Amino acid sequence: MSPKPRVLAYQLTVLVVTLGLWSGLVRSGLVDAFFFPKPLDIAERVIQWFASGKIYHNLEVTLIEVVLAYVIGTALGVISGLWLALSPTASQVFDPYIKAANSIPRVILAPIFTLWFGLGILSKVALGVTLVYFIAFFNVYQGVREVNPVVLANARVLGAGKRHLLQHVYLPSAATWIISSLRVSIGFAVIGAVVGEYLGAAAGIGYLISHAEGMFDTVGVFAGMVVLGFFVMVLDVAVTLIERRLMRWRPDNEAQSRR
Repeated sequence: MSPKPRVLAYQLTVLVVTLGLWSGLVRSGLVDAFFFPKPLDIAERVIQWFASGKIYHNLEVTLIEVVLAYVIGTALGVISGLWLALSPTASQVFDPYIKAANSIPRVILAPIFTLWFGLGILSKVALGVTLVYFIAFFNVYQGVREVNPVVLANARVLGAGKRHLLQHVYLPSAATWIISSLRVSIGFAVIGAVVGEYLGAAAGIGYLISHAEGMFDTVGVFAGMVVLGFFVMVLDVAVTLIERRLMRWRPDNEAQSRR
């Protein structure tokens, strides 16, 4: 049995055992079904949402918010990370402000963004950008700062200008850091969108969970979390495929270890 099927079998076993124990505890009365509904009831609610088409608009809204927050936050983080890493003076000037901004809990910004941008998509995108931005920024900043000084000196001796250094030295050095932050950033973009929807929205997965909670519908709350979990898994697979495509130039460590 190859490693991947074996791992998949273990994962399915953990899932089946967990659901079995959960269902058994609820049926036996040891766990109150109001607080922890039966897994079958949750599955029925999810199927009902998809069958009726109710979920699709909410998924679309959350997806738009996540993509916008992801793209804008990553772009701003990469640009500002490159700028400050290549400009020591600017880095020293803005360093305390960046650290102070990064120390602010993002959740407390959600009501402010709601006041500024309303209950629409913009407030959720703004919250997601604040989460994604710092991940991309610090990864790019660290990647550029860790450029091998010998390589940098050799490039300058060969007459490389700022543009050539950026294109052939700095960006390749930071590429691994940038791409490694993509998968982490997608999770934070989802958090920003869902938290914003939970606190105030008219549509979205977070809105569904918030609405179900307000109606004391625990089945709806758990169904919303299940849909959110699958939503994040699909996004993670998409980001993984993009990462593999962008990192074709990197040697395959597994293949090398077999040699």
